[in-house]
Order: sequence, then structure tokens, then C-alpha cells
Amino acid sequence: MEFTVSKADLVRELSLSQGVVEKKTTIPILSNVLIEAVGERIVLTATDLELGIRCSCPARVKKEGSGTVPARKLLDFVRLLPEGDVTIKFLENHWASITAGRSRTRIAGMSRESFPELPQMPPKIAELPVKVLATMISRTQFAISTEESRFTLSGALLLISPEALTMVATDGHRLAYVQAKTEAGQVDTNFRALVPKKAMAELVKLADGADGENAKANFSGDDNHLFFEVGHRLLITRKLTGNFPDFERALPKDHNLIAKLQKDEIRAAIERVAQFADERSRAIRVQFTNGEVKIFSSSVEMGESEETVNSEYQGPDLEIGFNAQYLLDFLRAISQDQVAFELKDQKSAGELRPAGEGITDQYRYVVMPMRI
Repeated sequence: MEFTVSKADLVRELSLSQGVVEKKTTIPILSNVLIEAVGERIVLTATDLELGIRCSCPARVKKEGSGTVPARKLLDFVRLLPEGDVTIKFLENHWASITAGRSRTRIAGMSRESFPELPQMPPKIAELPVKVLATMISRTQFAISTEESRFTLSGALLLISPEALTMVATDGHRLAYVQAKTEAGQVDTNFRALVPKKAMAELVKLADGADGENAKANFSGDDNHLFFEVGHRLLITRKLTGNFPDFERALPKDHNLIAKLQKDEIRAAIERVAQFADERSRAIRVQFTNGEVKIFSSSVEMGESEETVNSEYQGPDLEIGFNAQYLLDFLRAISQDQVAFELKDQKSAGELRPAGEGITDQYRYVVMPMRI
């Protein structure tokens, strides 16, 4: 196999494979990227057996074929080459010869035969707006459980219907729910799947590299895998198995106390006060009174801090303990200037939502109270 490709194109596509390639693996071939030269393009494939990505870019192919080389080493080296064309030729012993300008290099590769085959994408189920999908991920991924034992919570639930796209994530202490309406013709079926957290992070990268604000992802799924095709890039992930909790029961329906706050004010206040919260529990106390919200924390080792911000709140005085990090995760994820804090009483979960004008989708974030 021999081909010539633009350095910029090769670096861009190789970079997308890095989040998928297995760094510490007992199976050496999983540290490699498969390069296939076909027609007037090269196709790059990487996988860790749970997640796979296939990208391609234009190339001048002198001889078709395929081979594998270490993905990280190839990217690190090609990045250092001068701008221009790079010629790669695979030799009989699976080594790759790389020529660029006056640079001559050989990298030890491995046989293509031992590289795992990725499943083929079934017919398209839906056409999803990539930027909307990325926004939904950014608003839910922080609520995914980090406990390996809670397998069904180590990803987000994706619900696709002709009316809306919905994504839900929870770790048992908080729940993030976001829903966006779909345009006519984008989806004509119902689909439900658990998307692993690692796949969500790679989807955001694909969205960042997509052309235009209205770029679409062709979506499909089979019994074991989910497929997201964005332009000439295809992300394949194994579905998580198991039953996701009944999230609708966790969404409050009877909150009658609402505190409206300026997002930047309350966020900055929590960030400062949280410096004196217990490092393990991250607990702060939030006190709601007419016209204002007071936040305070104290630690025997470090000291104490208290801040007050103005609020549109009319109701009984309430004091509730919350994990400061949970509140900040939400406040950093929204773009709106105002936030609504909806409450029932001291023992019930609080709910945060974006507030103000121009909200087209539904974003709800439920946080359990803490005992302090």
C-alpha cells in the first residue's frame, strides 16, 4: 500500500481516533490505527472493542491496501512534520515508511489480519441535528454515575421519537433531563437506548468537527450497537444493557415555591462559599427568604463563608443543604442569564431550570437535599 495525503487532513482525522484507541491494553493491536487506501481516499479505523470510529480523507493512492501502526506514535510524529504532503508506504514486514520533505522515517506496524472487524451500519433510523445532540450531552453527562458497580447508570438514556429527542442521566443523587423537539421528517420511529459516557464524549468531538450549524447525524442501531454517522465519520458504540430507572417518577410535579436568580451572581457566590465546604461532602446550606437567597458553609479546618444574592422569592423561610458541585455543574451548563430554583420543602428534592426568554427546549435538573 502506498499513498500521499495532506499533513493537515491526516492530523485532523488521526486526532479523532485518539479518544477511542486503547492506551493501556493487554491486546497490542488495539493501540493501533487501521489505515486502508481505497480509490481516492484513505480510511482510518480505531477501536477498543466497546467503541469504534471510522474516518476518511482524500488522498492520492498509488497502491491500494491496508496496514496498522501505533495510533499515538503516528499522530505525535506527523504533527511535528512541516506543512505539506506526507507519503506513507507499507512494507512487506508490516512496517510503514513515512516520507515528508527531507524526512525519512519507518514505524513498526502489525498485521492487518489481527485487527478486529467493526460491525456494518444498518439502515438509517433517524436524522439527528448534531449540534442539538452535543448540547444535550453537555447538559447531562456530568450527572452520569462514576461508580463502576452501577452499570446501568454509567451512561445516558437516549429516547428518540417523531416528536422529540430526550436524554436523561442520573447517579442516584441528581438527575438531568433535557428534551428538544424534532423537526418534521427527521424521525419516523421510536427508539430507546443507553449510550455509554465515553461514546458521548466522542460524539461531542464529532459535533465540533461537523460542517455548519445544521449538520445532521445519520443514526441507526441494532441489538448490540449504536451508530452515529456525521459526514465521512462513523462512530460505533456498544449499547449498555440493563434497565434504566423510571426517571419520570423522579421528576417533581408539585413544586410550588420558586426562586428566580441571576445565574452569574448565584454561580459566583456558590463558587466562593464552596471553598470552605467539607472537601468530601461539598455540602453548603442554602437559605431562601423573601427577596433573597443566602448561601453559607463552614469547616472546622478551613473556616466559614456566607453570601447573599437577590432573588424573586416569595414564600416561607426554607433552609436546605445541597452538594455545591452538583449545583455548579448545572449553572455552568446553561447559557441563559436567569435560573429558576423550584422547591417544595426541606426534605424534598430541589429542581433547577433555565429561566427567561427564548427557551425552546426543556431542561430540568433535580438535586436531592443533604443533611447538614
